[in-house]
Amino acid sequence: MRTSTAAALLAAATLALSALLAPPANAADAGSPATFPASAAADARPPAAPQPTLTELAAPADPFLWLEDIESPRALAWVDDQNRRSARRLESDPRYQPFHDAALALFTAQDRIATPEFLGTGIANLWQDAAHPKGVWRRSSRAGYRAADTPWETLIDLDALGQAQGRDLIFKGASCLAPEDRLCLVRLSRGGKDAVEIREFDTRSKTFVGAGFHVPEGKSSAEWLDQDTLLVATDWNGSGADLSRAGYPLELRIVKRGQPLAAAAVLLRGQPGDNRVDARVLRGPDHALAAIVVERGISFFESEHFLVTPAGLLRLDMPRKASVDGLVDGQLVFTIRADWHGHAAGALLSYDLAQLRRDPAQAAATLVLQPGPTQAVQATRRTRDRLLVAMLDNVQGAVDAYAHGPRGWTHARLPLPPNSALTLGATNGADDQAFVTSEGFLTPPTLWLVDAAAGSADKLRSLPARFDGAADVVEQLFATSADGTRIPYFIVHRKDMAYDSANPVQMFGYGGFELSETPAYKPELGKLWLERGGVYVMANLRGGGEFGPRWHEAAMRENRQRAFDDFAAVARDLMARKITAPRRMGIYARSNGGILTTVSMTQHPELFNAVVVESPLIDMLRFHKLSAGASWMAEYGDPDVPADRAFIARYSGYQALKPGQPYPEPYVTTNTLDDRVHPGHPRKFVARMESMGYPVLYYENTFGGHANDADPELNARRWARHYVYLAQKLVD
Repeated sequence: MRTSTAAALLAAATLALSALLAPPANAADAGSPATFPASAAADARPPAAPQPTLTELAAPADPFLWLEDIESPRALAWVDDQNRRSARRLESDPRYQPFHDAALALFTAQDRIATPEFLGTGIANLWQDAAHPKGVWRRSSRAGYRAADTPWETLIDLDALGQAQGRDLIFKGASCLAPEDRLCLVRLSRGGKDAVEIREFDTRSKTFVGAGFHVPEGKSSAEWLDQDTLLVATDWNGSGADLSRAGYPLELRIVKRGQPLAAAAVLLRGQPGDNRVDARVLRGPDHALAAIVVERGISFFESEHFLVTPAGLLRLDMPRKASVDGLVDGQLVFTIRADWHGHAAGALLSYDLAQLRRDPAQAAATLVLQPGPTQAVQATRRTRDRLLVAMLDNVQGAVDAYAHGPRGWTHARLPLPPNSALTLGATNGADDQAFVTSEGFLTPPTLWLVDAAAGSADKLRSLPARFDGAADVVEQLFATSADGTRIPYFIVHRKDMAYDSANPVQMFGYGGFELSETPAYKPELGKLWLERGGVYVMANLRGGGEFGPRWHEAAMRENRQRAFDDFAAVARDLMARKITAPRRMGIYARSNGGILTTVSMTQHPELFNAVVVESPLIDMLRFHKLSAGASWMAEYGDPDVPADRAFIARYSGYQALKPGQPYPEPYVTTNTLDDRVHPGHPRKFVARMESMGYPVLYYENTFGGHANDADPELNARRWARHYVYLAQKLVD
């Protein structure tokens, strides 16, 4: 971007903010929203008292509703009893301790790749090991990071900080004010929850700023405008009145240094029933403020986007299913997830920002990239002058660098390993460098430093092999689902595997939220399963993002059954190929995958002998009332709408349980502090199974959050139990 252009953009943004940031004339004006289109305005009246829903009026009484009271003494006593019984079964197995020790060695190995983030002129990293299970946030110079023995300087010792405060503190990242990156907004989670406390930290003094910015615990967001101003979305008075049903903020404010949160000026207020509000602060190559885009999240997938202008908020002409990717050479890049103006869902497009400001009615979107039928955009990152795009083609990765100039958008493919999963890491707006990781099921991760402008890729380091995969091979196969759709899946097995229907198989799937499952190097899987002759299968189900938005939408809402049919089709294909049989067939999934596993075991108990269900959604007739569940109604439907409830009931594993069925004995596990997927889901499922006389194992970790992996020791115990269960069910 030319200096004159950047200056003009900065002047426009500054002019807009000067009005928005002006101190109120009197206390009564504090918190008044800036001018913006009526479609984004909201009724600020407090919500009415909740009334019984159709679901609650029509459904029979749930005898296990009390288990939804997460920390009630009665519920926790039930959890303790379940944990003791499951521990006796799984941790007394002679394989448990070797599995635990092997996993802990993997998770605390000193030769792991220290995942890098750019911090000023250097590199930052969060490091966990046996001595620091919660981790240290640390930094080094770029030259130091390249060294074989990197010299690290500790910024925050999370274990020491947590001990001083008497609580488990988990680092959830930091947003630092470029270019110096001296001042950072550090996000700290209590026990791994999604809710975080945001505190200002000075990386020079290595201390939290005494009277600095502070946002209390919540599912909040905060972005720097300058060193004395933030854009913040949070629960402003702590009452929940400014939160959506799912617990996300509905009010975005401009907070000045030293100003009480309650006195901050409102920039955008969502409507009742919205999912959230948020903001993107876009900067030019010199880190100067270039644009501010605020987002009114109507549902999980639908949003309205507004550009801050001197006249107020300008609604951007985009489909509701769209997301803003960044700013490159004055071009505002966005992704569409619905067909729009002749462009197919999944396309990358851009607006000229200067033209938007000058004459928004005449601004036209330019195509950056239209993926083909076997392709999908997985992620984008902005460097100083380029847009990096991670692509999938038949679930194989590639990274392209896009540049904008007089001829429009051009691109070049970066020289990274083919037939690999490629993950975009950190970028630095001061140059065109970025980190990329390549890996495969049997190929340990390699960290690359790419230069998007030069088109180069420099190998920095590779993880040593964590298990013996020399005898194994990876294949991509296809199964045919119930409606004739070809479903790809990967299988990892020994080269000399016998096709005798006797191989123990662990099959994984997800199938939701347009999330793609790609080949990944999982040391615990290799060490505890593949080395012992187990077979691993990863199914690329509809509902995921492997082939773009249409692949996702094919299994949304009333079409959810397709994902379950796809999963069953892969299982049957494995049996038809004489790789395995029901006696040796196990499945594992988590979160949204909890629907997949519990529906699979209730619809097809004849196919599986082991079912691992982790951090799961299960009671789909109440999911919208539990934790963040209300934000997912765009994916699943609304149980309070009769037509939706009818099809949701067909894929609710909790209600699907029936007495007298040949269900396999599942292993169900979650986390007390999971504030994304409520622990009531698995608790009630297990209690109902037991009430019907079915055997079931349940274990609930007491901290770790939705990821259930907050520290290495917790993670080692988690996977040791997981693989002991699979060995008992599929190998013994």
